[in-house]
Amino acid sequence: MTHSLDDILESFEFLDDWEDRYKYLIDLGRELPPLSDDEKTEVNKVRGCVSQVWLVSDVSEGSDNVPVLTYRGDSDALIVQGLVAIVLATYSGKSAREILETDIEAIFAKIGLQEHLTPQRSNGLKSMVGRIRTDANAVLKAA
Repeated sequence: MTHSLDDILESFEFLDDWEDRYKYLIDLGRELPPLSDDEKTEVNKVRGCVSQVWLVSDVSEGSDNVPVLTYRGDSDALIVQGLVAIVLATYSGKSAREILETDIEAIFAKIGLQEHLTPQRSNGLKSMVGRIRTDANAVLKAA
């Protein structure tokens, strides 16, 4: 079961204690459908993450012939898998233009995520977002 970004933000707002927030983050990751071993390829691997992270993207045509990107993801680390879930809730199913216009830092600030992540996890998060933004730019250039 995947959660909407609004549901995730509401849940984080409700949880005051960071230990509870980490548990929720891990639960989000556990609920992600796993990728198959065939999808865990070098092409799908996100560079810049200490943990292994894979993102699989599909491009479809949305309304008004606007390209829409849909993502699935996985990681070998539970907390990182929760971060993948948040990134997917933020970007998956959005048009390339919406992806590029999304202020992910504001979303993370609302959750209070940045100050509670190790520098390595923050870099990995930036790498995931960077990969999705690169995909969106490529799709727009090809359109």
